[in-house]
Amino acid sequence: MTATPESPCAVSVDEVEFNAIRAQGAGGQNVNKVSSAVHLRFDVRASSLPDAVKERLLALADQRISSDGVVIIKAQTSRSQDMNRQDALQRLQELVDSVAAPPRVRRATRPSRAARRRRLESKTQRGEIKAARGKVRD
Repeated sequence: MTATPESPCAVSVDEVEFNAIRAQGAGGQNVNKVSSAVHLRFDVRASSLPDAVKERLLALADQRISSDGVVIIKAQTSRSQDMNRQDALQRLQELVDSVAAPPRVRRATRPSRAARRRRLESKTQRGEIKAARGKVRD
C-alpha cells in the first residue's frame, strides 16, 4: 500500500504475512474444498512504522493484537482469496490510521457564570415540577 494524505503511515505489504485457510460457516461444497479465507499477521515491533505509532498501536485494547505485538486479522467475507487479502490489508491500514495521529491534549476549562446560573435555574424548575406531582392537599 502507498501512503495517501488520509494515511500518513502506510503499511508495507512486504511486512505482512498471509496464510490461506478454509472459511467458516455456510457456503456449501465451496467452503469445504477451497481455502479462500485469509489470516493476516503483522508484527508491530518489527515493522517500519514510526516508534510513536508503534507505541499507540501496542497500547490499544484490541483483541486482534496479541501479547507478542502481532496483529492478526481474519478475512473471510468474500469467496475470492484475493478480495479477502485486500479486505484484510484495508482493515489493517484502518487500524494503523486510527492511531497515526496523536491524541489531542485535553485542557481543563471551567463553566462560565451564566452557564452555572442556567444550570441552577433548570434544576430549580425541575424540582418544582417533581414537587407538584405529589398528592393534592386541602
